[in-house]
Amino acid sequence: MKNVLSAQQIQQDLLTLRDIAANLRKPGSILETEKQTVNGIEMDVFKNVATNLHGIYQLGLEAADQDFLVYADERYTFAEALKTAEAISCALITEYGIGKGDRVAICSRNYPEWCLAYMAITIIGAIAVPMNSWWQSKELAYGIEDSGAKIIFADHERLEQLSQVRSQLSVEAVAIKTEALPTPAQPFAQLVEKGLAARNSVDLSAINVLPDDDASIMYTSGSTGNPKGVLSTHRNIISALYTWIFVRDANETLRPEIKVENPEFPEAILANVPLFHVTGCHAQFLLCFVMLRKFVMMYKWNAEQALALIEKERISVLHGVPTMTWEVMNSPDFEKTDLRSLRIVQSGGAARPPGHLKLIQDKFADHIQPGQGYGLTETNAIGATITGKFYLSKPESTGRPSPPVTQVQIKDESGNILPAGEIGEICIKGATIMKGYWKKPEETAKALQDGFFHTGDVGLLDEHGFLFIKDRAKDIVIRGGENIACAEVEYALSDHPAVCEAAVYGLPDERLGEVVAASVQIRSEDAVSVEALQAFLQSRIAHFKVPACIKLQTAQLPRIATGKIAKKEIRQAVLAQQSSL
Repeated sequence: MKNVLSAQQIQQDLLTLRDIAANLRKPGSILETEKQTVNGIEMDVFKNVATNLHGIYQLGLEAADQDFLVYADERYTFAEALKTAEAISCALITEYGIGKGDRVAICSRNYPEWCLAYMAITIIGAIAVPMNSWWQSKELAYGIEDSGAKIIFADHERLEQLSQVRSQLSVEAVAIKTEALPTPAQPFAQLVEKGLAARNSVDLSAINVLPDDDASIMYTSGSTGNPKGVLSTHRNIISALYTWIFVRDANETLRPEIKVENPEFPEAILANVPLFHVTGCHAQFLLCFVMLRKFVMMYKWNAEQALALIEKERISVLHGVPTMTWEVMNSPDFEKTDLRSLRIVQSGGAARPPGHLKLIQDKFADHIQPGQGYGLTETNAIGATITGKFYLSKPESTGRPSPPVTQVQIKDESGNILPAGEIGEICIKGATIMKGYWKKPEETAKALQDGFFHTGDVGLLDEHGFLFIKDRAKDIVIRGGENIACAEVEYALSDHPAVCEAAVYGLPDERLGEVVAASVQIRSEDAVSVEALQAFLQSRIAHFKVPACIKLQTAQLPRIATGKIAKKEIRQAVLAQQSSL
């Protein structure tokens, strides 16, 4: 593979990065850090950044007339977006009496109104509650009741779901992009008009929103049971934004060849991840204010439409789950699309198979920077990140812990810190870590110990400090006493040219306790047989790790809200099928 670094080169680059990091944090710089005690925990924090999200939104005024929010034929400049959001803030106060600490939900597709509502809510110190737009009526009712939301911004499909449970809820509704209302709701445009009229009677600057005031409740995927609300503060979210700025500046200083001076096209990112997910909201939407990026939304994910938007809107950043990149690269439209503007191809939410990385190198121009990251809703998407030559040299790593306000430790079951190379639970501490789970003190206490968030993920740090995710703590198959990491088998399967993606899990076995099983999406029905796949794996992994049961399909594997493969759902379906035989 091109641009692979030796161990000696990696070590030298890391020493250089250490000096770069110290310079970036120098006194007076925007990235200067200091020690503070936050909620009883001492941590490094950014000293000179905006103290609340309203301050972040005002950064967009540095490019006031530049396109910011784009959806189909709709366009808002940074200035127009802020003016509209502040008008909605005024209306929330005058029409609904919303104040600091009140919860306001948003549940819709990725529309400009979603972004404007989020801005408006957080400007006045209320708590934004992004809700999963794939939820059904009972789930929507749970989210509204659990969060105590007084208002919900929702589009037509979500209003239809709301209408089925509205009688049992005490919530007002604002309608996004719909004229035919399935349930009583104030039209979004009408709310904006009322807010503009009230602008002179409301002094938004008098609202004192502090760094550690609550900003959002984002619900976890909820693969099992009811989802948990993750409560984050303004500091948590802003710290995440400037962590990404720090990582970018450090990488561009280390490798100046990747920095584009006076680019032909301004920065733009394709919003291909749901905004109710921390990647879509923080790493894509909110980061645009700090990087002055255009945020281009699409009705739903489609590789061909994505390619058309990359060309039309001159997208510079493609960021999503690995399957999205794979679909773009394998689209019949790929070769005929003008991709000159594209500079970064980043993945998150799931590990990118090494074979995908080789395809990126083969398909995209040499200036493209591939990368991937690791983070969780509870960490505001911060954990580790890797890009460029480091990524090409360690393609199975998710990177080094994200500097400068984050620590990552690997701990055993007793809480002891493990040395390099030993596998344990990944624990993360820093200014981006959530305040806690909403109304769940016991679960908060279990997850947050001495400031460290216990992720439930299993991994190791290598001798260079790079993080390797091995699996979820409870996602290990124990076959005859042998622990088998599902991710390892999935990586091996993904190396086969006929395999698009794979999910590995355990099935009960009378003799061995469990056996390894896999559901595999293949390119076509006759692309490969089960026997051929098993033979392929025999030369790559230990025999006891080779799945005894493989289910082949050409359809994409089902997913949970974040875009990750719904492994538990797949396993349950296979078990149900077996029990019916």
